[in-house]
Amino acid sequence: MSRVSIIQPDQSYNFADYFKLNYDIEDILSYFGYSFQPQLLTLPKSQRKLEQMEQLKQRFQESLPYLSLNSEIARREFLIAPVIMELIHYIHVKVRVEYPLAVNNQLKGTLDYYLQSENQLLVIEAKNADLQRGFTKLGVELIAIDQWFSSENPKLYGAVSMGNIWQFWVLHRQTQKIIQDINLYRVPADLEDLLRILVEILNPSP
Repeated sequence: MSRVSIIQPDQSYNFADYFKLNYDIEDILSYFGYSFQPQLLTLPKSQRKLEQMEQLKQRFQESLPYLSLNSEIARREFLIAPVIMELIHYIHVKVRVEYPLAVNNQLKGTLDYYLQSENQLLVIEAKNADLQRGFTKLGVELIAIDQWFSSENPKLYGAVSMGNIWQFWVLHRQTQKIIQDINLYRVPADLEDLLRILVEILNPSP
């Protein structure tokens, strides 16, 4: 299948448009010159003390039986936002919600969550369902950031989250290869691992 048949070079696209395309993610990302590979990753994990983690886990366990999570907004407010607030407590990361980004006519749109520390950044794509198509949108967002972000960091990180499930991506900038971690992190069951990964990505240990 030719690239032109997937994405029209003279047509304008935003990030949400790629979510709607019914093409394989490899074909969409290859249009921009990036390869794609799912594989098992060992993501970095912080060893610092997470003194409030058990309280957050308990709040999730108490609240989830009473919450209706049938919309993306509900998942953002009740599942994703508490994790990000906990992250702010530990590392004071800057968080921008619905962050606009425009690189060119085919790489533009709004990032659900854009987190940036002094050392690294992380993009979180929130979804109510359909993780796989959410990955397509996240992949294009990471490509846009790779072309926009001038840092010398060799890797860029992203995650798709349904709130109760998180899955990570890593973009290797030199090789233009995007890796989808096949691990899934569940909330609240894997909350500690999830928080340790988020902390270490955004505030790497010396």
